[in-house]
Amino acid sequence: MSPTRRRGDALTTAIFQAVLSELAGSSFEELTFDKIASEAGTGKAALYRRWSTPVELVLAALSDPATGFGDPPAPPGTGALRDDLIALLEHFVQALNEPRGRALLPLIAHRHRHPELFEQVHRLVVRPHQEVLLSVLRQAVERGEAAPGSLTPRIVSVGPRLILFQAWEGGLVDSGEIASIVDEVLIPLTRP
Repeated sequence: MSPTRRRGDALTTAIFQAVLSELAGSSFEELTFDKIASEAGTGKAALYRRWSTPVELVLAALSDPATGFGDPPAPPGTGALRDDLIALLEHFVQALNEPRGRALLPLIAHRHRHPELFEQVHRLVVRPHQEVLLSVLRQAVERGEAAPGSLTPRIVSVGPRLILFQAWEGGLVDSGEIASIVDEVLIPLTRP
C-alpha cells in the first residue's frame, strides 16, 4: 500500500515547515527547491506551481499564520507597562525557540547579503510586531507611565534587539533575563 499523497493545506504546511527547517539549519544561499521538496516529501513541481522563487516561498512560510508569524499578537492589556513588555518579550523569545524564529535569525544576521529580501521580511514580520509594541507604549503614555518621546521605532526595537543579541550570544533567553531587560533598560528608557 502506498502512502497517502498530501494535497491542499496539508501539503502547504509540510512545505512551509520544510522551508523553515532548512533555513534554520543553513542559510538563504543554501536554500533550494530540491532540498525543500525532499524535506517536505513532495516533488519540485508542487513548489514551482505555487512559488516561482525561493524568496516568494520564504516570505509565504514566514507570513503564514500556522507555521510562520502570521498575525502579530494582540497587546497584552495588563494595565501595566512592565507586565505588557514582559509578556510581549516572552512571546518573542518563545517564537525564537520555534522553527519560525530559528529561520528568521539567519535572515536578520545576513540581511546585508539580501537587502531586498530583508526589507520584505521587515515589512511582513518585523514591522507588524513593532506596531504592537508601539501600541503598548501609546497606552502607557496615556496612563502616564511612559514619556511621549518614547514612541519611536528606535526605542521600540531596543527590547527585541537585546533579546536577539542574547540569543546569538548565549542561546536560550530565560524569564529572568527578560525581566532584567525590561527593568534595567526599557522602563528607564521610557520613563516620563
